[in-house]
This record gives sequence, structure tokens and C-alpha cells, in this order.
Amino acid sequence: MSEQEKLEWIRARRDEKVRMHLEQYAPVWLVEEKPILKDDAMLFNVVFFHPQYEWVSRRYQFDAFNNVLYYQGQVTISEAEALAYAEKRPYIPAETINMVDSYGG
Repeated sequence: MSEQEKLEWIRARRDEKVRMHLEQYAPVWLVEEKPILKDDAMLFNVVFFHPQYEWVSRRYQFDAFNNVLYYQGQVTISEAEALAYAEKRPYIPAETINMVDSYGG
């Protein structure tokens, strides 16, 4: 498998896993990703509006081989910084926003 094929495989598995967890917060923006090809993994950050913490940037590591998503922490960000991301196309779009039904995790 070439490096490009491996990267596409990791992204596809990550996107499938992440959607199940993060669509409750949609819209969600992918703001950074760092592939770790030798470990079949990827570090990435997403930005979204959390019902309790307001605008946050969360870091995750996805292990594609084991299909496991690891939460690596979050920081709050300013509304101005969030709006700069919000001008771009979201990673996970939202047809409607329903923060009431999010479980807050």
C-alpha cells in the first residue's frame, strides 16, 4: 500500500468513527490533522460549539488499525477565533442544530 493509499484508508476509517461521536455537535470544523503513517494513526483537532463550554477546540488521536478514537483534551477558544473557522466549509455539516439532545461528552 502506498503512503497516499494508507492516508486515504486512515481518513476513511477516522471519518466513519468520528461522525458517530461528533455529529451531535454539528457543525464541526476539522482544523488540523497530522498523520502518523508508521502507526496507522492520525492526530487531529476539531472546533465546534459545545452546549456547556461554548466554543472549543478538541484534539483526538485515531488508531485506524484498532478502530479506536482517543480523546486528547480540549481548550476553549474565543468567539472571534471560532468565527474564522466558521467561514469555511464544515467537516461535519448540520441540517439543524440541536444542542439540547447532545449528551455533552
